[in-house]
Amino acid sequence: MHPSHTLNRYRRLLVHYLRPQWLWMVLLAVILFCTIGVQVITPLVASRFIDQATSGGDLQGLIMLAVFTMGLALLGQGLAVAETYVAENVSWAATNALRTDLVVHLLRLDATFHTAHTPGELIERVDGDVGTLARFFSRFVVYVLGNGILLLGVLGLLYYVDWRVGLGMSAFVIVAFIAMLRIRSVATPSWAADRQASADFYGFLSEYLAGLQDIKSSGAGAFVLRRCAEVMRSWLAITRKAQMWGYAMVATSQGLFALGTAFALALSAMLFKDGTLTIGTIYLIFQCTEMLRQPTEQIRNEVQDLQQADASMVRIEKLLATMPRVVDGPGSALPAGPLSVELDDVFFGYGEDTLILRNVSISLAPGRVLGVVGRTGSGKTTLTRLCLRFYDPLAGVVRLGGVDLRKVHLAEARARIGLVTQDVHLFHASVRDNLTLFDDSVPDERIRAALETMGLADWLGKLSQGLDTQILPGSAELSAGQAQVLACARILLRDPDLVILDEASSRLDPATDRLVHTALNRLLDGRTGIIVAHRLDTVAYADDILVLEDGQVSEYGSRLALAADPTSRFAGLLRVATEEVTI
Repeated sequence: MHPSHTLNRYRRLLVHYLRPQWLWMVLLAVILFCTIGVQVITPLVASRFIDQATSGGDLQGLIMLAVFTMGLALLGQGLAVAETYVAENVSWAATNALRTDLVVHLLRLDATFHTAHTPGELIERVDGDVGTLARFFSRFVVYVLGNGILLLGVLGLLYYVDWRVGLGMSAFVIVAFIAMLRIRSVATPSWAADRQASADFYGFLSEYLAGLQDIKSSGAGAFVLRRCAEVMRSWLAITRKAQMWGYAMVATSQGLFALGTAFALALSAMLFKDGTLTIGTIYLIFQCTEMLRQPTEQIRNEVQDLQQADASMVRIEKLLATMPRVVDGPGSALPAGPLSVELDDVFFGYGEDTLILRNVSISLAPGRVLGVVGRTGSGKTTLTRLCLRFYDPLAGVVRLGGVDLRKVHLAEARARIGLVTQDVHLFHASVRDNLTLFDDSVPDERIRAALETMGLADWLGKLSQGLDTQILPGSAELSAGQAQVLACARILLRDPDLVILDEASSRLDPATDRLVHTALNRLLDGRTGIIVAHRLDTVAYADDILVLEDGQVSEYGSRLALAADPTSRFAGLLRVATEEVTI
């Protein structure tokens, strides 16, 4: 990338995320310049102490100089503590703001993006990549500027002592910076590869942890370990290459300054022999040489961190530049009350070559319940996801309440729809927060009424802290069936106008299944409903039936009429289900 583009990237990030922290940044700059002043004054005082001590100076004066030196040392330590405190505040505020922006952006991206990226990879993007920018936000500008001024000040002091020492050390500093910048330009791609390898590893880890039960039951542990070793071996090779470039930068600067120190001491010895310099001045030159090493190494560390930060910034910018395929609508209003659902000649596929739905047209009147049945892979779940506008059809129109879904604000459309799937996600939070999704405005009376409607009043009464009881996913206090019923209670609390149940009772035991079926009438009362099911008894509350086969409408009509027609596909499915139960 062109250097000007890189500088613009740095500037945009710094200006955007540090502008709200400008007071802290000013304070950090003041602390740093005070630290520089202490660093420059300390060797001058020590040099004066040495000259006075070797020349038989006044004892009281020496004591004052010693006390002053100790005071400077204590002040320096205090400034270091203050600098760390302020810098960490700035760092966390800026990186948390960036993390928030990334999370908000990820929530805006459509399901196609999230299908293509594992949760582990996205966690590494949001946390790992942003974490590498912490030092960039908190210290980069102030440290580079401050240490640059310190370098100039120390070189000026060396020129003041003796121009030959100043000229020699200036040459070493310039050569060191040129070498570091050259190494940085070569090392940045290696650090970018390292960040990507890290994201790949966490993506692999999250994928296999999610399937832990299947891995254990099928005896695939050896395969997972082998795969883990392969991923880590690949990561090691990439990291080793990136780290070697970092070590090359360290070795280059340290080697050059070792030569510079030797040069300065040799020249000082010659000048001392000629009587040009005193012992105190030689000590001052030695300390200045060490002082040149410190800011140069700090700038080197900043440049080295910038290699990693640069790679992370590229990845973060790429993520933020990813545009969702599902774009928010202009804001057409949906009608009040139960929503009609229409799919008009809809075609859809997750890839360009394979269509999941083809020429699907249905019209569900407000307040009616549609049962969607068909073989696995026939497109039942995909149809419901189009109604939620997780995806847009490749062709055709999806309408809610007679309004093209693409013209409605996403938030408004999804606020009117309730979805319950077979995979229920419960948060590590209280029963109340799991039901209200952390909405404090929902009164407890409504929550208890919803649980009573769903038949969970007795379960709630047995909890030690009632609605404040913490739910631990997978705990013995909550069965899979009860978790499914809690998900239905969430929908009841939201009071949507369209309810979608996608295999919601597929994992329930018969007793809990009856409990859910009893509550379905109340849940669907006065609302439009779509029930996706393999088990045909689940669609007993449906008014209409849609049979999908290979992504196309095989049958669509009244449930009672299709069940009464022995030649219908739905009647055939009912006969098969009855025979299975009889057997």
